[in-house]
Amino acid sequence: MTQPSGSWSPDIIDAIRRTREQVASLHSELTKYGLVIWTGGNISGRVPGADLFVIKPSGVSYDELTPDNQILCDLDGNVVPGTSGSDKSPSSDTAAHAYVYRNMPEVGGVVHTHSTYATAWAARGEAVPCVITAMADEFGGEIPVGPFAIIGDDSIGRGVVATLSGHRSRAVLMQNHGVFTIGKDARDAVKAAVMAEDVARTVHISRQLGAPIPIPEESIDALFDRYQNVYGQPSAAAVSERKDS
Repeated sequence: MTQPSGSWSPDIIDAIRRTREQVASLHSELTKYGLVIWTGGNISGRVPGADLFVIKPSGVSYDELTPDNQILCDLDGNVVPGTSGSDKSPSSDTAAHAYVYRNMPEVGGVVHTHSTYATAWAARGEAVPCVITAMADEFGGEIPVGPFAIIGDDSIGRGVVATLSGHRSRAVLMQNHGVFTIGKDARDAVKAAVMAEDVARTVHISRQLGAPIPIPEESIDALFDRYQNVYGQPSAAAVSERKDS
């Protein structure tokens, strides 16, 4: 049972506020990169330290999204009553997002899009093969295909979890539907959605020119390890540890 909102600690209240702000803001990235049209697609973010997540309201235009109209749900997908946005209906994919959060505790963000090229692969029921280094870096191999599932209950969530559990990819192409991505937080899941569309487009174009050249598995492993563990700037903790050593 969801803890009553009146009993939340100041830390949880602050975490909800920050998650609302992040999720509302990140939706502009979906339009910026052309991953959605009209009101399709959605982003959710787990509230750190609580069995709660924030998700987009159903059918609301992207330019009307604000932190206050993002909807707070428990991990069963129920809207938390008496909270900001609770008078609106949550995304039709809420049950799917909730299922992912319940069954993948390491996931802090979920994104769904119908981005053109990645969804074209999903319509064919075909995984995007790992034939460019950007895919090896980001996904550690192919982007797999999940089963066909009907929208509205947790069937899609079940397919996402079954497909991505034990898989290095943070993106799945749900057959005949679209793309779902997961991440350590909502921003990370958005990045995966952007990259999934980018590599799906590139690999599609490469196949128009001929058969793409596969990357050896050992090279995929090496590229993934470097990108995940070496690429970019060191974390503040790593810098501090380096100074103390």
